[in-house]
Amino acid sequence: MADAPNPIQMQKHLKGVDYPAGKSDLIRTARDQGADDDVIDALDRIPDQQYDGPNAVSKAVAETR
Repeated sequence: MADAPNPIQMQKHLKGVDYPAGKSDLIRTARDQGADDDVIDALDRIPDQQYDGPNAVSKAVAETR
């Protein structure tokens, strides 16, 4: 399994997300922002739920490594 992407890199690709946001919204925004496969894969591994902000996303990514 790949290491989680750098949290700063992750948030760069989630710029403009309107929180709370679901997993599919996060993945769609990251793709639209040109995220690489590591970022998309990391988002794909997080639980399918609503996230209330960037810190919640970063925490979920860190917990699913």
